[in-house]
Amino acid sequence: MKKGILPLIALLVLSVSSGAQDKLNSIWFDRPAEDWNEAFPIGNGRIGAMIYGRPWEEIIQLNEESLWAGSPEDGNADAAEYLPIIQKKLLDGEIAQAYALSEEHLSGDPLRIRSYQSFGELSISYFSDSYSPAVQDYYRDVNLLTGVATTSFKYKGVTFSREVFASAPDNVLVFKICADKPGALTFLISYRRQFDATAMPGPDNSLIIKGQIVDLPAPGAGEGGEHMKFAGRLKGVNKGGTMKAINNSIYVENADEVWFVMAMNTDYSLEKLNFDRSIDPEAICREQMENAFTMSYPQLCSRSQKDLESIMSRVSLSLSDSSKAQIPTYKRLEAVKKGESDPGLVALYFQFGRYLLASSSRKPGRLPANLQGIWCQDYKAPWNSDFHTNINIQMNYWPAEICNLPETLVPFSNWINAIREPGRVTAGKTFNAKGWTVNHVSNPFGHTSISDGVGWGTFPVAGPWLTLHQWEHFRFTSDMDYLREEAYPSMKEAAQFLLSFMVEDKNGYLVTAPSNSPENKYRLPDGSSFNLTYGATMDVQITRELFQACSEAAKILKTDKQFAKDLKEAMAKLPPIKVSKRYGTIQEWIEDYEEVEPGHRHISHLFGLFPGTTISYKDPELFAAAKRTVERRRKYNEDPETRQGSYTGWSRAWVINFYARLHDAEEAGANVNAILAKSTLNNLFDTHPPFQIDGNFGATAGIAEMLVQSHTGVIELLPALPSEWNTGSFKGLRVRGGGEISASWKDGKVVSLTLTAAEDGRFMIKDYMKKPVELKAGESWTMQ
Repeated sequence: MKKGILPLIALLVLSVSSGAQDKLNSIWFDRPAEDWNEAFPIGNGRIGAMIYGRPWEEIIQLNEESLWAGSPEDGNADAAEYLPIIQKKLLDGEIAQAYALSEEHLSGDPLRIRSYQSFGELSISYFSDSYSPAVQDYYRDVNLLTGVATTSFKYKGVTFSREVFASAPDNVLVFKICADKPGALTFLISYRRQFDATAMPGPDNSLIIKGQIVDLPAPGAGEGGEHMKFAGRLKGVNKGGTMKAINNSIYVENADEVWFVMAMNTDYSLEKLNFDRSIDPEAICREQMENAFTMSYPQLCSRSQKDLESIMSRVSLSLSDSSKAQIPTYKRLEAVKKGESDPGLVALYFQFGRYLLASSSRKPGRLPANLQGIWCQDYKAPWNSDFHTNINIQMNYWPAEICNLPETLVPFSNWINAIREPGRVTAGKTFNAKGWTVNHVSNPFGHTSISDGVGWGTFPVAGPWLTLHQWEHFRFTSDMDYLREEAYPSMKEAAQFLLSFMVEDKNGYLVTAPSNSPENKYRLPDGSSFNLTYGATMDVQITRELFQACSEAAKILKTDKQFAKDLKEAMAKLPPIKVSKRYGTIQEWIEDYEEVEPGHRHISHLFGLFPGTTISYKDPELFAAAKRTVERRRKYNEDPETRQGSYTGWSRAWVINFYARLHDAEEAGANVNAILAKSTLNNLFDTHPPFQIDGNFGATAGIAEMLVQSHTGVIELLPALPSEWNTGSFKGLRVRGGGEISASWKDGKVVSLTLTAAEDGRFMIKDYMKKPVELKAGESWTMQ
């Protein structure tokens, strides 16, 4: 539907519901969705749907996490013999020659990957296209605790309602359509997909969907051909009336109530990083349907709700009274865009971020959340909705640990371990090194080679960065088995890559070469500009963090003494973090180059401030320089006279985390308001633009970091509490060492504080404990 049609939709809603819905824990509208960006997301970690809530022509847009175009490709350049030449030219300052050689010998082939795709959509039609009568008491929402999206309205005295949810326990999509007058339901539910799929009647009035992605030749995007197979099945149970499958539809006539189950699957295998023809997606759909129909609708609904609620209820956040919850969410957002304060909307937005991660990255899902989580309406999505590994997929998982969603990290960690195999090929063929790595883009097929040209695409520290999430998972959970069996082997191999890849520069420092500071360019004195460089500050910070993490892990596991010694020696030879003599900011590159875009969206040289730990208040000089770095970036993005680059939603989210770590409460709070005002769509999705989910996740993590931090070895409570949040409470945020913390405050002063150990541990809360306390799992410490 085009935007211009919205006024017509609005006219159809003559009055809105004022019922007793759970508006405090819901995103809710008093009108249908104008377009996809106003639809409500639901998901179970593997399948997702966007619910439009239109009275007479409902749309449920569908996704399945593994439905991607493309196929595995070994796109790695055989560059081993050329790498030393390229490295020498970079170190000697012959950047143009190094760049030309790199483009010729390092670039991957294919240069690009193909896209994540929509599974298609269901339409539920009640009248012909030319007739859409007005309705009363219209209401729709998505409940963030239960994951149920509802739509209700009245027409000629009859109340119509729909419920939709994606069940994790039963791995299917379920929805119910009701009316409070017998025989009032007559509609046609149809499946459609623009490409590569057909739907046909099946047994028991079901609908069977069969599809296979056929990729046409596309220069630079790999081989065409018959690729991913997929299948779906839709079946309903009617109370009253009749139901019949016909063509690509199911026709229901004069029913009182109907509920449906839909299964969706592909033949993708994470173990093979490929489609696997021994997997029969049709058979899997059939099995899932048979299982689902052993239960009633209330049983399916109860199982799904209890499952999600057990995750969502671990954490609560209150920042104000709840009176504004009675205002439709999009109207609250409009008010914030006009400058009004709404801390309650911030709390809802925070929980929405947790909801999105729980809905896009957990069992039964097996893949990590991509640039759009799992929600994508396109067949060629923006940036292919890929796994972007130079910040975006990492940002997706910033809230996983602190926001008490540890199970959401599991698909990410499993995928990291799966791509180690193709990553070893990239390490050896492209970078003449041991271990494994990936560059700036990947996908479910294990793409690890340099993509999109060497300027943007050469990012060999992406693999090491990914493994730091595995380390953080251990730090928050204290799960020794996970450290021993999954995290440490991955971390160690990434560190081995760096040890064998780095070279000494003219000052005797160990540096990465070639690399880049993600997507930014520097300018040389002759006016030429380049991405390609050596020893970028981000590389140094990631390397130091990983070497330190591996050393600590080896000590905990009582293993690899010589390896830990090698790491210690290498750390001593890493370049220091430098402060620019011209601007007093953290240098982005190893030389104090001029920036081509001082307001660039990536602020990579502050990795050590967040998500890293190498820049903190413990080093006042670097801490002050980091703050000046953020201020300089913002100046060139927000001043109309100097605005350069692009201030994306995810970049703003990163700034929230920076200010939280800098203990600048008012700036952190101002940037939370700014991401709502400038980078948030009506359904609270983040916009790059267009929609990109990392900003939701990054801002959610930032809000948590404003409330509690534990990266320096002690717990800091309310380290960046803005005056707008002067009264509030939270429950269940996690800290490193395996603890959960809950607190409340009034007029900025803490009035209650409890720390509970999920694992045996030693904890110290700065300013609230005189000395560290030892707690056994399940024990609590409470402020007296």
